[in-house]
Amino acid sequence: MDDIAIVSQLGLTMAGSILFCFAIGYYLDKWLGTKGVFITVFILLGIAGGGYTVYRQIMEITGKDGDGKSKRGS
Repeated sequence: MDDIAIVSQLGLTMAGSILFCFAIGYYLDKWLGTKGVFITVFILLGIAGGGYTVYRQIMEITGKDGDGKSKRGS
């Protein structure tokens, strides 16, 4: 049951990041009168930011640092 919670958290983190950036891009496009430029840019930023956040969460859960070495000293 713990695994389902972790996977749900990671999925919601990624989706939330993308949707938040989509909303920013949408309103910037609407405000400035552009057609999809800011939506595209901000969706790409949302994917990159969400991916980085999910990666950090996975590394925290597994107890490893960015080099793949265990933080626990094993």
